[in-house]
Amino acid sequence: MDAPNSIYGHPQMLPPPAGTFVDREELIKYVGEFALSQGYIVTIKQSKRDKVVVLGCDRGGVYRNRRKVVDESSEVQNTRQRKTCSRLTNCPFEAVGKKDEGLWVLTVRNGAHNHDPISNIAEHPSARRLSENEVLLIKEMTEAGLKPRQILKRLHQTNPTLRSTPKHVYNVKAKLRQGNTAAVRNFRSLAPRTAALENNSQAAVEPGRQRNSLRVSNLIGGRFIDSQSFASIDVLNPATQEVVSRVPLTTDEEFKAAVFAAKRALPAWQSTPITTRQGIMFKFHELIQRDIDKLSIKITSEHGKVLKDAYDEVLKGLEVVEHACGLAVLHVGQFTPNVSRGVDTYSIREPLGVCAGICPYEFPTMIPLWMFSIAITCGNTFILRPSEKAPGASMMLAELAMEAGVPNGVLNIVHGTNDIITAICDHEDIKAISFVGSTAAGALVHSRASAHRKRVQTNTSMKNIAVVMPDADRDATLNALVAFGFGSGGHKCISISTAVFIGGFGPWEDKLLERVRQVKLNAGTEVESELGPLISKQAKDRICQLVQRSIEDGARLVVDGRLVAVAGYNEGNFMGPTIISDVTVNMECYKEEIPGPVLLCMQANSVDVAINIINENKYITGASIFTASGLTARKFQSEVEVGQVGVNVPVSDPLPFTSYFGSRPSFAGEVNVDGKAGMVHFYTQVKRVTQQWNTIHNTTTDRGILGP
Repeated sequence: MDAPNSIYGHPQMLPPPAGTFVDREELIKYVGEFALSQGYIVTIKQSKRDKVVVLGCDRGGVYRNRRKVVDESSEVQNTRQRKTCSRLTNCPFEAVGKKDEGLWVLTVRNGAHNHDPISNIAEHPSARRLSENEVLLIKEMTEAGLKPRQILKRLHQTNPTLRSTPKHVYNVKAKLRQGNTAAVRNFRSLAPRTAALENNSQAAVEPGRQRNSLRVSNLIGGRFIDSQSFASIDVLNPATQEVVSRVPLTTDEEFKAAVFAAKRALPAWQSTPITTRQGIMFKFHELIQRDIDKLSIKITSEHGKVLKDAYDEVLKGLEVVEHACGLAVLHVGQFTPNVSRGVDTYSIREPLGVCAGICPYEFPTMIPLWMFSIAITCGNTFILRPSEKAPGASMMLAELAMEAGVPNGVLNIVHGTNDIITAICDHEDIKAISFVGSTAAGALVHSRASAHRKRVQTNTSMKNIAVVMPDADRDATLNALVAFGFGSGGHKCISISTAVFIGGFGPWEDKLLERVRQVKLNAGTEVESELGPLISKQAKDRICQLVQRSIEDGARLVVDGRLVAVAGYNEGNFMGPTIISDVTVNMECYKEEIPGPVLLCMQANSVDVAINIINENKYITGASIFTASGLTARKFQSEVEVGQVGVNVPVSDPLPFTSYFGSRPSFAGEVNVDGKAGMVHFYTQVKRVTQQWNTIHNTTTDRGILGP
């Protein structure tokens, strides 16, 4: 098929798509790269550095016949002869970048051209232009007494593809002698270098700490940028109430710029060999290990969990990065030879495109690594929205990812609350969303994103129950109840929120109280601390309300941790281990998730009653049984309807290559977050290819593959 023609009768060259950019240089670079792919070169026609830049086509154009037509009937002869094609017609193409609310917006005034596409960039005059660095070298070598040919020879040593002649060097020298530095700037070429993934190693990463050292930046197109928003949220240290940082509420234009940057980086990234992407993940893994202590301290300062729990969280995130390092063996399709005479068919897995992740505060490192490390290794680009309550660890991970070699635009971070979440769900260029958070927010994300035909996975509030049989090992059971009932402040997805004691709670109560009183409550940075503060005063108030209501409903408060005081941290959001007994299935504390160090104790007459309690609560995703009877354990395993079962151990965090979540309402979407399906399959799509290399006759004689 012939190429489409423009209004001037030449093969059509597309203008760059409109978009939003972080700064002027990024816009110019983008237009230059796109123009080169279409066969034309752009140049700066007009520029007001802080306001507007007008870009035109520098292809060269076509020549117009300027020779005057001689009137043969006239006696006056035209003595001045002009050559045919003596004047160059300017190309009408024009693109404009204009600064608006701190960002640069690209529009195209005229996308048409009046010439054919360039076939060889080396033939264009821009190939003979000199970069600013080369101009400075010319100035230095001129002052040292070198002649143009000597200068050009040395320039060729660093840039063998340079096509400039001694005449060009002489012209630069002449302008430098005249002090005309403005004219020297005209030697800059907007044609990009052709090195593959040049912006990978040359990423201009500005420090994540901005002019206001407390204000958290956005990551857009490989740069840490201050948001233009005046609104922000204070991130407080849960132990001291000191302001750790301030999270901006990203503007809509900044969000669009992040998505545009991700979309712009997608073609080069998805065509990068998966072994190269894996290599970046190996380096990323190494850098996280190097800075694991810094990450742990950052998590503790924003979230409040003790350093050991923060350290363990980073290790769990590293398991996902390790999994990403070996993703090539999972990123495979299927091949079926000779499905018909001379016909083979196979399937391949390709990246989806721009994906997004919405994270909660409970695991500031592990959950972002769950999401973007797998997504970008599969060849996607990513938009990450960290929790506004604990964004610091995500920003540190982004810096490490850039250091590891993740190209500009592949990973982007925007901050905000409901407005950003809504924008992620609605934006047409985002193809998939992974969400972890509250039930209400998860339902909104799932319904809204699904309405826009996006691929979605949402993991929301969940509860885990432990069933304690009378014959259970006393020490092992008590250790599990304390560690998983109060560890990480009760914020773990695998925390034991409820224990059902078969035959009564009485025989276990004294020993459990003895263990609970040994738990050391203190700021997360203190060496001996085992339980840190809650993330906010609002979270503590919510838990205290649920505890009070359970007492009013008839429950018995065995251990009250609401009024504890920690020396030196009087303003901290501390709540000690709390145990409530005589809980029934109708109480609000049992129905609601309690994100804190609260253990509910129930009683049942038999394991059958306990199984019914579990199966009737749709939010229970994991259940454990502690018993010395293999028969009882087998019955429990077979009849309980949850996604995870533990026998003499609490439910555990899954390894990345195993499946975790069940089919209960705590999960909704395409596939679960773990295992081959939840990681590789979620972030890729299957393409089926059928090919035939024999004669057409073979295909027509056997219609089996063609269908009816």
